[in-house]
Amino acid sequence: MTISQSSAREAFDHRPTYVPVPSRGKGTGTAPDRPRAATAGLPGPGRRPPADHPGYDYERFSRLAGPLTEPVPGADGTYHVRYRALCGQGGHRVRTTALLTAAPLLSLTLLIWLVQPGHWLHRHHVTWWQTAADTTMLLSIALIETFRVVNVASNAHATLVARDPLPVPPEPGTRVAFLTTYVPGKEPLEMVRATLTAATRLRHDGHLDVWLLDEGDSEQARALCAELGVHHFTRKGEPRWNQPAGPFRARTKHGNYNSWLDAHGAGYQFMACVDTDHVPLPDFLERMLGYFRDPDVAFVVGPQVYGNYHSTVAKASESQQFLFHALIQRAGNAYGSPMFVGTNNCVRVAALRQVGGLYDSITEDMATGLEIHTARNPRTGHRWRSVYTPDVLAVGEGPSSWTDFFNQQLRWSRGTYETLVRQFWKSVFRLSPGRALNYALMVTYYPMSAVNWALGALSCALFMVLGASGLHIDPRIWLMLYGDAATLQIGLYLWNRRHNVSPHEPEGSSGAAGMAMSALAAPLYARSLAGAVLRRRAGFVVTPKGGQASPDRLRTFATHLGWAAVFAGCLLCSALLGHRHAAMCTWAVLALLIALGPLLAWRYTLLRARTRG
Repeated sequence: MTISQSSAREAFDHRPTYVPVPSRGKGTGTAPDRPRAATAGLPGPGRRPPADHPGYDYERFSRLAGPLTEPVPGADGTYHVRYRALCGQGGHRVRTTALLTAAPLLSLTLLIWLVQPGHWLHRHHVTWWQTAADTTMLLSIALIETFRVVNVASNAHATLVARDPLPVPPEPGTRVAFLTTYVPGKEPLEMVRATLTAATRLRHDGHLDVWLLDEGDSEQARALCAELGVHHFTRKGEPRWNQPAGPFRARTKHGNYNSWLDAHGAGYQFMACVDTDHVPLPDFLERMLGYFRDPDVAFVVGPQVYGNYHSTVAKASESQQFLFHALIQRAGNAYGSPMFVGTNNCVRVAALRQVGGLYDSITEDMATGLEIHTARNPRTGHRWRSVYTPDVLAVGEGPSSWTDFFNQQLRWSRGTYETLVRQFWKSVFRLSPGRALNYALMVTYYPMSAVNWALGALSCALFMVLGASGLHIDPRIWLMLYGDAATLQIGLYLWNRRHNVSPHEPEGSSGAAGMAMSALAAPLYARSLAGAVLRRRAGFVVTPKGGQASPDRLRTFATHLGWAAVFAGCLLCSALLGHRHAAMCTWAVLALLIALGPLLAWRYTLLRARTRG
């Protein structure tokens, strides 16, 4: 469906809760000068850090794309976004090219060497089930190594094509709505205050309205909007905006936004959105809106960083997203198709209305971006494009407990599986080859991680319990090739750390916490994939923030403990049955530590807290 202007006027007649904003004339919401970012050093929205804690350089990181430049029209007289390649010049470029070539080639060499027919295990006078076990293990090893080749090649490809847009000043006089949502009971009102207060200080040479989309029609929220002079909208009590499914699904983020879009979207050219826990910096609009001078740009997104640095889980979960925000999204710029990220973005209202608003999905942002990228701009006939800017323009709050981190990872992975099954296979033929490749590499990350983890467990069980062995290889050659391939893979990751976009990670940091978090999340991706295959219902869970973060309990780690039992059982069988091999035992021990890692980290945190107390 397309949300029409007539439906917008009809919706307005239903009189949703609305707090009028006093007129401030041209430049509503602008600041007279350029103060230093008010949120610098905040551990979370609206909260000050300890006096002895150094602030973070949000000011510099909000200009990573470079200074604003004058828009230069193309040969057709129309401005088009220009880009700068991320790969360096001279020696840096030579070293990067060598690393990009060697890392995937050596991984591919290892795969080809492993699965050559001469290494297949041929046993005589064995039962059918032993043959089946050997064959299954051979296929498992081949798939595991294939996925590793794809992962290394994906990172090498992203490094090669990644680029940053050259920022330009926005076109003056545009009508912009700044939106954030609120779910009473899930997000503290003081967090909402911090976000709305920062939004009223945004600089914009045009008309700017700030809106709170209140899911529960809270009296306190309406009073806050009246106090700050911002608009209040609620869909509560309106049946057509609270449907069991579709664009107006009840109790969902996309349903909340689509209801506002239906009611008021026709009055604006652009909508800027942040999650409730994200505080926008004063130059949020100045650094994003300029790209819309290109008529084919549908949306602009920025990186996601977490300011609640006092939480170990939040710090590590931000580091986990390093590759996506520092590299993968920048690679999307090469094809005009960075992924739509809901935490902080600006959207051309006409493009969003054209595809019927935000898509009905657990991960509505990715699904909506895919819909937009398959549509054409009716004015130009070109495919809609998107832009990713590395500028840090909003500081948010990440999951501060293992419970909330697990729920976040389960939701993201399940939403990706949903997009893969419901959308991607149909949309891929409407995408250019570059965009199809870009999306394929993104949507296959979670399923590859999940299957890789499950296949590793299956291989351990087949060898240590049944004595199966799909390959017969020289362990010295295997160790040499595997060690070299792993070293280059890690080297590629560390090389790309130079492109870090987070002001919270120290210069030259290894990102080890992020790599560890990715490994610790693999069991969750496997659980989520099983739920998708078995078609178990998955609902949208709002992650509590601030003081309302979900507490961790022993049952929080049930999934990881289940996998720990599997690998512990495999090691026990190996010792009892004599099925020992250095590589398999090493993998089983590492997998056991990964499965126990979150629980051990939680217990260590509790022990430290008691000791300090």
